[in-house]
Amino acid sequence: FYSIINPAKQFSTALYSIQKGAAAMDRIDQILNAESTILEPEQPKPLNGFNKEIEYRNVSFAYRPDRIVLKDVNVKIGKGQTVALVGQSGSGKSTFVDLLPRFYDVIKGEILIDGINIKDVSLHGLRELMGNVNQDPILFNDTIFNNIAFGVESATREEVERAARIANAHEFIMQTEKGYDTCIGDRGGKLSGGQRQRLSIARAVLKNPPIMILDEATSALDTESEKLVQEALDNLMKNRTSIVVAHRLSTIRNADMICVFHEGKIVERGRHEELLALDGIYTKLYNMQNF
Repeated sequence: FYSIINPAKQFSTALYSIQKGAAAMDRIDQILNAESTILEPEQPKPLNGFNKEIEYRNVSFAYRPDRIVLKDVNVKIGKGQTVALVGQSGSGKSTFVDLLPRFYDVIKGEILIDGINIKDVSLHGLRELMGNVNQDPILFNDTIFNNIAFGVESATREEVERAARIANAHEFIMQTEKGYDTCIGDRGGKLSGGQRQRLSIARAVLKNPPIMILDEATSALDTESEKLVQEALDNLMKNRTSIVVAHRLSTIRNADMICVFHEGKIVERGRHEELLALDGIYTKLYNMQNF
C-alpha cells in the first residue's frame, strides 16, 4: 500500500497538468485561428516609393461603435515635412498614426499616399515605406549588431556603425564588454531607457525609410538622455517626412505644421508661432509646460 502512494500522487499531478495544458491549447488555437480584419487586396496596385504627399481625407475611426475616436479628420502631409501631433491623452493622436501603416482600417473616409488609397496596395509594400520609433522600444535578447540590423538584409558592420553614430549610440556601445557583439538581455534589459531608445533610432536610420513615425519617443526619459535622444531624432528626421506624436512641446517647436487634437478632431493647426498667436488650446498647453 505504501508503494502505491507515490505513483498515485504522480498520476493525479499528471492528470491536472494535462487538463491545464488542454485549456492553454484551446486559447492558443483561438488566437491562431482568428481571422485578421486587415485584408490584403486581391490585385494590389504598385506603390513606387513616396514622391508627393500623404492625405487623410474625411477620416473617422472608432474602436467600438459607441465611442468615435477620430471624427472627419483632413490633413495633407507633403514630402519632407515634419508634422507634430499634440493634445491631451485620449484625443486620438496615436490612433491617427496607427491608421497609416494599417494597424487598423478607417471606418469612414480614406488615407492616400501619392493619390493611391492604402487599402489598394500590399501591406508589405506599404509598411516598407515606414519606420517606427515608439515610447517602448522593441528589442530582442540578442547582440547589439543584430538588434540594429533587424529587418535589413545583408547589413554590413560599417553601415550599422554609421547608423549608431547618427543615433548617438556608438559611444555607449563601444563602452560595453564586447562592443557590437554584446548581448543586451531580454527586451534590452541590460541597457538604460535612453540607450534602448537610441538603438531603436539606429535601427530606423539603417532602414532609411522615406516616412518616419515617432510616437512619444522621448517621454519616458530623464533630461540628459532626452537631450541625446532628441539630437538623434533631429538627425533621423532630416530630409525625411516625419509624423511626431509629442507631449513635450519643446521637442517640436521647429515642426512645419503642428496639429492640435481635441476629442478626436483637429481644432488648431499651424507653426509654433502661429498657434501661440491664436491664444487657444496650444497656448494653454505651452504655458502649462513653461510656467
